[in-house]
Amino acid sequence: MSYVPLNVLKPVAPDLWIVDGPEITLNRIGLKLPFTTRMTVIRMSNGDLILHSPVEFSPGLHSALDKLGPIRFLVAPNSLHYWWIPDWKAQLRDVPVYAVPGLEKRAKRPIQVDQLLMDRQSPWPNEIDLLVVKGDVLTEAVFFHRVSRTLILTDLIENFELNRIHSWFLRLLVHLSGAADPDGKAPIDMQLTFFRSSQALRKAVRQMIVWAPERIIFAHGRWYEKDGVKELRRAFRWV
Repeated sequence: MSYVPLNVLKPVAPDLWIVDGPEITLNRIGLKLPFTTRMTVIRMSNGDLILHSPVEFSPGLHSALDKLGPIRFLVAPNSLHYWWIPDWKAQLRDVPVYAVPGLEKRAKRPIQVDQLLMDRQSPWPNEIDLLVVKGDVLTEAVFFHRVSRTLILTDLIENFELNRIHSWFLRLLVHLSGAADPDGKAPIDMQLTFFRSSQALRKAVRQMIVWAPERIIFAHGRWYEKDGVKELRRAFRWV
């Protein structure tokens, strides 16, 4: 199911790259399920790099990133995507970690958070817009990179390609969850966790549509290289 080649920089737009990492195993609905991983790399106008949802650390990947510019920010964009940040932090001790509220308490390994991502208070207001979407289980920071018109999500949309999944049982689960390409969206179990905050989520989705993204990147499955607004309206129709 992995999006090979792994641990290499893949250009998306000027000053924007993704890195597809190896699969990890997560517990969901009582089952251990494989998930792909994906990092987004943003280069700011001053050359600084933001690593959004870092994949597993490797010296080769670190070296490739250094050729793009200095790594200045490590971002845990939601309360699930943080696992490899302590390993990057160990190599980049002076680089601050930005994370959603509550991560330090919920994380299953120690992680030092230097600054919280709050509401619409973007740490980079001249280049990146920020929304923090809060649910009962998941809190996710949504980024909009203005120059490239790219919306950067993590788990609010999942879009698994069934032909990449070898297990028939896992294909069935993904299909039933509603997170299968070409109609990917938040899986049904995650949708239910936003029941009490549906109004706030609708407001957040409206803002994403106002931004009019050209493309949408997320962590799991085939991301959207075009028709960003159309995909947003489709993927969030459950809201």
